[in-house]
Amino acid sequence: MPAAQNSSRSMQSSTHSGVAQGRSIRNICCIGGGYVGGPSGAVIANRAPHTKVTVVDINSERIAAWNSANLPVYEPYLHDLVVVARDGIRGYRQPNLFFSTDVDKAIKEADLIFVGVNTPTKTSGLGAGKASDLGWLEDATRRIARCAENETIVVEKSTVPCGTAQSMQEILEANAKPGATFEVLSNPEFLAEGTAISNLLYPDRILIGCFENDAGRSAASSLAEIYASWVPSDRIITMNLYSCELAKVAANALLAQRISSINALSAMCEELGANVEELSYACGLDSRIGSRMLNASVGFGGSCFKKDIMNLTYMAESLHLPEVAAYWKSVVDVNEWQKDRFTRRIVNSMHGTLARKKVAVLGFAYKKNTGDTRESAAISVVNNLLAENAIVAIFDPKVQSEQIYRDLDLDRDNRDRALICTDPYDACEDAHAVLVLTEWDMFSNKEPRLNAAPPGMDPALKEALGGNKAHPLNRREFNTPQVVLDRTNSDDEQSLGTSDSGGSEVESSSSQSSYAVKEDAKEISRLGIQPDQKTGTSTPMTYEKIDWSRVASLMQTPRYVFDGRNTIDRNKLVTLGFRVESVGSPSTGKHTGM
Repeated sequence: MPAAQNSSRSMQSSTHSGVAQGRSIRNICCIGGGYVGGPSGAVIANRAPHTKVTVVDINSERIAAWNSANLPVYEPYLHDLVVVARDGIRGYRQPNLFFSTDVDKAIKEADLIFVGVNTPTKTSGLGAGKASDLGWLEDATRRIARCAENETIVVEKSTVPCGTAQSMQEILEANAKPGATFEVLSNPEFLAEGTAISNLLYPDRILIGCFENDAGRSAASSLAEIYASWVPSDRIITMNLYSCELAKVAANALLAQRISSINALSAMCEELGANVEELSYACGLDSRIGSRMLNASVGFGGSCFKKDIMNLTYMAESLHLPEVAAYWKSVVDVNEWQKDRFTRRIVNSMHGTLARKKVAVLGFAYKKNTGDTRESAAISVVNNLLAENAIVAIFDPKVQSEQIYRDLDLDRDNRDRALICTDPYDACEDAHAVLVLTEWDMFSNKEPRLNAAPPGMDPALKEALGGNKAHPLNRREFNTPQVVLDRTNSDDEQSLGTSDSGGSEVESSSSQSSYAVKEDAKEISRLGIQPDQKTGTSTPMTYEKIDWSRVASLMQTPRYVFDGRNTIDRNKLVTLGFRVESVGSPSTGKHTGM
């Protein structure tokens, strides 16, 4: 890994207004049609309608899905954005978003290329279990060098260790065609699954790392001009390449650290008779601390928190900083301990054995509003339950059964050990215990917290979809930061709440949208915009709230509920005859003291 270079400038970062003038970008290629490339390309195409955006991937099935009504990635409002930019709207705008497997053609035509390929943790060799595997990234870089013919800006979008942009620049220059030139930038994404579209439309910051020379600053200015189509200039920051690459990993590590910190305190709360939600609230009132990412849970998940922390640990070890490496690794250690501790609490509460007892698991995704299960705490917990010979019945409104079987490593001969249910009541029937492992709103019986977000509406997001006032999507109203969906008695209303479940990417305080009213749905249909066939709507999914009294009537006695996300009102369930165990609270009826 290259050693960090010292900046030659007195100012290592600046806002967009201080960047050298760059050339105009008319053609963009996004390499990688996954969780980063697809949504990022859709938002750029939507907000920069005169720029052609082509998302390419070698996976033909994925590209076919992007060109269909059944997108390969679920994000609230993503379908709306894709349809508007991909298909255009007759009389309003022409299509400028394209999905293709012709990678070479898209590279050849591009002025700017985003590289958003997978950089998983290495499973063998040096740094196995810690370092990032940059094989896909290097393959993409070499392909760019082979195909590009003119001046091309290459933007490193994947999460990578420091020095990767420098390596990319060296590979491109060594393999460039005659007349082809390259400038590499770092532009990490800060997205949280479930709120990615809001994060992209209303980012806290856009970081652009560049080489500190005229060519680098000019390339940074060109990229900044794209974002300036919808992002205020004071949120577009240019900086040293190494600082920019490290910023993404450091941000995820700091957020994960907060979750592990509150989870460590939750164990003390359970023993002392304190309530971790009250503790989080009290600490969050301190303006130096703040309330975000202080919700105790069974543990964080997602594709990036653990990966980035282990990457940071490996970097520290490579720099001969063992104390720093041990510090960051402890964040992951506490997370693993929290998952195991949750399982031990289940076993101990249920008389020391789970053998032949049915346990209903509500939620398998690592957080709500996504079908992503990567590093989900549910995987560890369910595997622990199976090891205790429990009969496990799993319900998740978004995760597919085949994905659950793969995560649990259950082949067809062993699938009878885990029952996948399409109805939560089927999962709960004859169960001895119910576990809530994902904070889907349908599982919660709490009253809406209408003070979870400041008053007022965000009018700008009304124009974020469709790009013109005449389009029906612009008539929607959107709620302010930290809101989450919570279905009420009316199909057209929502209540507010908060959620911190870890993430595949950095949580943002940006606005999260509400869903379209029925009149908009009718107008969308009139304009020929097809709804997402997976959800039956072009908007975030909502489900009927679980009737916990009905669940009680279906279960064996004594009835246990183990709430791994603190989404349950304990007192309400106790009145229904449940014994409730929540993270960071003493057992129901347990009296403790010093």
